[in-house]
Amino acid sequence: MFSYARHAQAIFLAFIPRNTRRLSKTCGIKQCSSFEASTFSRSLSPKPIMGSLPALDEPLQYPLARRDESVIDDYHGVLVSDPYRWLEDPDADEVKDFIEKQVKLTESVLSKCDTREKLHEKVTTLFDHPRYTTPFKRGNKYFYFHNTGLQAQNVLYVQESLDGEAEILLDPNGLSEDGTVSLNTCAVSEDGIYLAYGLSSSGSDWVTIKVLRVDNKIVESDTLLWVKFSGISWTHDNKGFFYSRYPAPKEEEGIDAGTETNANLNHELYYHLLGTDQAEDILCWRDPENPKYMFGAEVTDDGKYILLYIDESCEVVNKVYYCNISTLPKGLESFRETNNLLPFVKLIDKFEARYHAIANDDTEFTFLTNKDSPKYKLVRVDLNEPTAWTEILKESDKDVLESAIAVNGNQVLVSYLRDVKYVLQIRDLKTGSLLHTVPIDIGSVDEISARREESTVFIRFTSFLTPGIIYQCNLETKFPELKVFREIVVPKFDRTEFNVNQVFVTSKDGTKIPMFIVAKKNISLDGSHPCLLYGYGGFNVNLTPSFSVSRIVLTRHLGAVFCVANIRGGGEYGEEWHKAGSLAKKQNCFDDFISAAEYLVSFGYTQPSKLCIEGGSNGGLLVAACINQRPDLFGCALAHVGVMDMLRFHKFTIGHAWTSDYGCSDKEEEFHWLIKYSPLHNVRRPWELSADKPSQYPSTMLLTADHDDRVVPLHTLKLLSTMQYVLCTSLEKSPQTNPIIGRIECKAGHGAGRPTQKMIDEVADRYSFMAKMLGASWID
Repeated sequence: MFSYARHAQAIFLAFIPRNTRRLSKTCGIKQCSSFEASTFSRSLSPKPIMGSLPALDEPLQYPLARRDESVIDDYHGVLVSDPYRWLEDPDADEVKDFIEKQVKLTESVLSKCDTREKLHEKVTTLFDHPRYTTPFKRGNKYFYFHNTGLQAQNVLYVQESLDGEAEILLDPNGLSEDGTVSLNTCAVSEDGIYLAYGLSSSGSDWVTIKVLRVDNKIVESDTLLWVKFSGISWTHDNKGFFYSRYPAPKEEEGIDAGTETNANLNHELYYHLLGTDQAEDILCWRDPENPKYMFGAEVTDDGKYILLYIDESCEVVNKVYYCNISTLPKGLESFRETNNLLPFVKLIDKFEARYHAIANDDTEFTFLTNKDSPKYKLVRVDLNEPTAWTEILKESDKDVLESAIAVNGNQVLVSYLRDVKYVLQIRDLKTGSLLHTVPIDIGSVDEISARREESTVFIRFTSFLTPGIIYQCNLETKFPELKVFREIVVPKFDRTEFNVNQVFVTSKDGTKIPMFIVAKKNISLDGSHPCLLYGYGGFNVNLTPSFSVSRIVLTRHLGAVFCVANIRGGGEYGEEWHKAGSLAKKQNCFDDFISAAEYLVSFGYTQPSKLCIEGGSNGGLLVAACINQRPDLFGCALAHVGVMDMLRFHKFTIGHAWTSDYGCSDKEEEFHWLIKYSPLHNVRRPWELSADKPSQYPSTMLLTADHDDRVVPLHTLKLLSTMQYVLCTSLEKSPQTNPIIGRIECKAGHGAGRPTQKMIDEVADRYSFMAKMLGASWID
């Protein structure tokens, strides 16, 4: 399960080939010591006001949704009602009617949000600037992605040299009128002659792979369907590539791929030979006895081996098999005739740790692993002695080893995460000894483009106040230096207007939680500021500093304070930090986030009526659970594509893979974890729970999209109908006057591949809603 933050916080999504690693998962900063407390003037906070400000002149007329009280499930002796089960069928007319009515209701609210047009105009203006990814080399050519500013999708360019004239190789913007066809993945053959690329429609995870000749830009006839959760890895003879897919549905015709909810099972690994029909592709591996397994393949840098990585879930563990394809008597082509699977050898055959190959010299392999090392280390093994493992780079006491890339022959570029800030080092690949520390500012390294046979490395850096800098580094020099290769400049953005601070919040159990705070300089800490608090807290995903145009607009023009809480469940401090916010300990995530909100109130940054919380995917669950548990603490909530039904999530698309973080209601012990915080099952009327502290739910917007086949829309639809019923329509005169609405996007998915215009439209909608509900005024 990918973080929504990886897709929705950055409008510029890069497609990174092998040996180019995408490192950060979001967000940019300045070290906490650089921002003195004296830059903020602090005064006593006024008494907090509960709930949000009265923002609408009259109560909303919510559409009534049918409740089927006959739908009751027995979970280990506990009866649980599910009256909106019918909302799980995306093709039902009744569901379409429900969505249509909710869209009209939401538009009636948004039309009254007076900052909507100003936000749209300002965000559009600032987004209109050139953006680039790091270049990567294949054959004798360089490739990179570029967006001139407001193009719907990024364009792939090719050039003969770094200072040569660049030509458009593939422009996805010509593949659809509305920009909803996007590039999901791509890989260039080793000789630089062919480009294999995967197209996604309407943001769906389903991909169609095509092949293009680089020299004449002619698209070949090769078409590979029903590809999902797959990379593309070319063999070094340039005859074809490995990819992964699911079996085609029994009824392919008429299917709107991405709207279905069926579980994704029986992943398979194939090899495709150029110029052949998909029906002739070589089935390399499958495991029908384990239908939930997922397979990914990677050809080693020397071209001799194919590595098979096997995952069962989102747990940070895998199996690793290998096959020496250079010794196959008749090559890969012979397997088309035999129908045999490739003769993989099992190197790691237990789900006990995560392994990823960094380099190999014939049979000697170096791996990045968390085996007995929750903060990761480098180890080496000879395939001829598979039980003898040698530690090359020990686990750090404090820092998390985020990535390692073999470069410049026998060197390795390693990236550490230290208190949610990046540290780069060059080490000896054989011994692990430190050669150089690469000087970078405080922030995130979100791309590294490097290969073992190349001495030149490209590094992209970002921070809360740095839109992006691509550095070039020559490792052949005695003292490698970073030189600016390209810098991304946002017009009329002045970083000196803002301060970034990192604080450490004490959570409920005493754990220190890092949080970044971005604000205009010299604000008064009097509780008067609108505040946006963002979080994720799951699946080992890190929220590291990155630049966001929309949040700069909020800070500059709405006077908002923007914060990112690095709560448990993420990977900011390694696997132990992740496990401290998963399974039976999931409540720690909510406690951490609530503690971060309380810190912002107690230190005068904001007050509950002016505090908005936001998160997507697992972060959407976070937001929904927190407003259930502390509705008095927030004035507004924005929950994107959230996992809201914790009792049934595992039944839909790839949801079964998330049980590693959440557990599964099919197991009695885990059911009792889930029922305690499942957003759908914990909507309560706060005014009935505490008569002496009358409160209501904050103004809430739940966001989803019709082609989200990661976290299917039914989660949002069921929670939306439940909240509207329990808090509003079931009572004649409900104390719930804050609006509960849903924003349901068409021709969009979980976040990836969303065209620029749709992103800007959503930003204007959700943040103008926030501004209206928090009583924030526009500042020119």
